[in-house]
Amino acid sequence: MLRVISTDKAPAAVGPYSQAIAAGGLLFVSGQIPLNPLTGELATEFEAACKQSLENVLQLVTAGGSSLKNVVKVNIYIRDMGKFAILNEIYSSYFKDHKPARAVVEVSNLPKNAPVEIEAVAVIP
Repeated sequence: MLRVISTDKAPAAVGPYSQAIAAGGLLFVSGQIPLNPLTGELATEFEAACKQSLENVLQLVTAGGSSLKNVVKVNIYIRDMGKFAILNEIYSSYFKDHKPARAVVEVSNLPKNAPVEIEAVAVIP
């Protein structure tokens, strides 16, 4: 059985998709660009963008009944691999002792010209 997860604490979907889907004991969080859910403003400075995207993921994981400690896989898309060290520093502040499987891919562009997009898969306890 599928369950659509949505929260006003993360940006509304900007296309024909759900913020997250729960299925089979897993939570699939759609890619989160750095949109502030309160203002709709896009963070464009890389550090602020990483934090906002991770906050959006955190809010959706929480809304889906899980936590960052239950995240098993993270995919990150960035427009500039030269900022990888900055990304790692910020990412480590969210995933301290728990280290999910992860991929980081440099891409030529992202929705709304965002500097980063982050998606995740978590176990629902």
